[in-house]
Amino acid sequence: MSTLPVAETVVRPVLAGAVDLARAAAVDLGEGAVGAHLGVRDEDGDSATHRFAAELAGYHGWEWSVVVAACPEDERATVSEVVLLPGADALVSPGWLPWEERVRAGDLGPGDLLPPPADDPRLVPGYLASDDPAVEEVALQVGLGRRQVMSREGRLDAADRWFSGDGGPGAPVAVAAEQHCGTCGFYLPLGGSLRAAFGVCGNEMSADGRVVHAEHGCGAHSDTVVAELAATPVSELSHDDDLLDIVAVVRAEVPATETVPGEPIPAQAPEVVPSGSPEVQPDPAPAEISPQGTPTPAEPGAPLDPATPIEPDEPSRAE
Repeated sequence: MSTLPVAETVVRPVLAGAVDLARAAAVDLGEGAVGAHLGVRDEDGDSATHRFAAELAGYHGWEWSVVVAACPEDERATVSEVVLLPGADALVSPGWLPWEERVRAGDLGPGDLLPPPADDPRLVPGYLASDDPAVEEVALQVGLGRRQVMSREGRLDAADRWFSGDGGPGAPVAVAAEQHCGTCGFYLPLGGSLRAAFGVCGNEMSADGRVVHAEHGCGAHSDTVVAELAATPVSELSHDDDLLDIVAVVRAEVPATETVPGEPIPAQAPEVVPSGSPEVQPDPAPAEISPQGTPTPAEPGAPLDPATPIEPDEPSRAE
């Protein structure tokens, strides 16, 4: 099968030559500066679009598009339309997204209304109402007193979110925990088909009021026991006296000195005698000479008479 060649679209000379006319129309619009001519393209044979660069702040890459038209027998073109359009490199806003598709989890605030979409696959109709009050009371207790209930698809979708979220077994706090929520006293199981895998945490010190998986866990499990550290005996903190050297120190008597009133008494440094040195004895008091020539020992502390001669002691003989 052969294909027919497609003839290239050629802009009529009367339309292609209307560059100055198109520029003047864009300038007369008064919306901003008009830049260089970027080209012309044919629209339908009787009209063409001239493009000019738009030199506007904040509109990088946008173009002035001026449409000119002329009938087949006309020798002059006229301006049909002037618009500002984005070019290939223009900075434009993202594509339109309907409101119901823009809403995300966590956007709902106090007082906001968010109806479910029509034919929501997460919801299915409930049972038909009965005129028996006893049946209605039992139906409400088992969860059948509502116009719509969650479908199997909706329950599985919720279970998948809870399992993969912060309350699932893969959360960092659960990986580090030694015990799981399924064995915790604060774990309140859900009703219905989700009871086997999910519950609500009732511990205010942990995930209070949030849905958690039975294999989730934390450090606030009801069976958590903290081992007490053993106290260190006092005997291990005492010092061993056998490792100390005891040295006896003998202090020599310091003779009394005369002091002048008003002057401070000079401090005397105590004399320290090394261990093993012979004990130093004070010098004996001078003897007093009796009339018979026999020296009489002077009493300790008694003054001496300067007129009394003192004979020298005899040299001692070595035995």
